[in-house]
Amino acid sequence: MLKRKCMNWKKLSANLMCLLFSIGAFAQTQDVPMADGMRAEGKIYVVVAIILVILFGLIGYLVFLDRKLTQLEKRMPK
Repeated sequence: MLKRKCMNWKKLSANLMCLLFSIGAFAQTQDVPMADGMRAEGKIYVVVAIILVILFGLIGYLVFLDRKLTQLEKRMPK
């Protein structure tokens, strides 16, 4: 039974990988006028900066939560 589940998992992950790679190939062939316009006007850097701020904020929050949980785990009696 366990072997059958493992095989299904492998098939599913292989299918997902093929799907993701094919989506990336389609994305390379399309021109996006909005992105070209933002890049030409220099606004794309603002968008990238905002995305990075949000990403670093989320990572910082996760690190903060991890430290707090580690402290709480250490305080709990075994």
